Amino acid sequence: MAYAVRIHAYGGPEALTYEDVEIGQPAAGEVLLRQHAIGINFIDIYQRSGLYKLDSLPAVLGSEGAGEVIAVGSGVDTFKVGDRAAYATAIGAYAEVRRVPAAQLVKLPEGISYETAAAMMLQGMTARYLLCETYKVGPGTKLLFHAAAGGVGLIACQWARALGATIIGTVSSDEKAEIAKAHGCTHPINTMREDFVARVKELTNGQGCDVAYDSIGKDTFPKSLDCLKPKGLWVSFGNASGPVPPFELTALKGSLFATRPSLFAYTAKREDLEANAADLFGMVSSGKIKISINHRYPLRAAADAHRDLAARRTTGSIILVP
Repeated sequence: MAYAVRIHAYGGPEALTYEDVEIGQPAAGEVLLRQHAIGINFIDIYQRSGLYKLDSLPAVLGSEGAGEVIAVGSGVDTFKVGDRAAYATAIGAYAEVRRVPAAQLVKLPEGISYETAAAMMLQGMTARYLLCETYKVGPGTKLLFHAAAGGVGLIACQWARALGATIIGTVSSDEKAEIAKAHGCTHPINTMREDFVARVKELTNGQGCDVAYDSIGKDTFPKSLDCLKPKGLWVSFGNASGPVPPFELTALKGSLFATRPSLFAYTAKREDLEANAADLFGMVSSGKIKISINHRYPLRAAADAHRDLAARRTTGSIILVP
């Protein structure tokens, strides 16, 4: 038995219940992980609310964490008891101890702490595929990144700066603008008092951006399209304000492209997962990317963390500590 946070029905933060659950021994292909830190992401809110349906209920939320291997199931030869490990796409993270498919784990380098790993795996690997695969950012790229002071945003700003890009980032306060700028955002825009479309056009001399990364959804669509140059790419990878409504293809005027990527698709193959994680570990170990853990909550207070994240009272990464 171990404590975990589960939902028995979809709903608000009050649906999260802290309770003792039966974990069991690892099955074939699994490891048993004693967790030291757990990441919180917007996808957890989508799953709690029912926007993204889970396979079954009750369910333990969360898909990101880091800890120590304390048992291995049959057929597992990539991990042993005592190994440090982390993951980003294995649902069931909000728990003191959990079973994880070995195929979804990566070994954690000694120079990276459990808390840092839990705060960066999903967000950091998301930033990596967005900037290096969905659109290959490089010197001369002009990009728009919504929620630039958020968990993915702060990592993406640093990574894009290292790649030589010009980063235009939206934020919701002057304080967040300063945080984003300190993490590499070239031109932060406070949307509470500036029209981001007009400002983007001003900053790009009317040309628009090569790519717009949008995790906000309803509140930034279709304005994000107006920030793109002809043949530009709109990348929708989140719904913080609600899902993007159905739209006519004629909205993609100027021969625009649109995509809806996911980390699950970009790390489905073992070699892709390892390559993505290795790049992230390398950027963090080199000091090119610093992970900002600005909010820590005990596991039992997961509901408070969800409320603060949804209300945009947070910056950087959020973790739960068992």
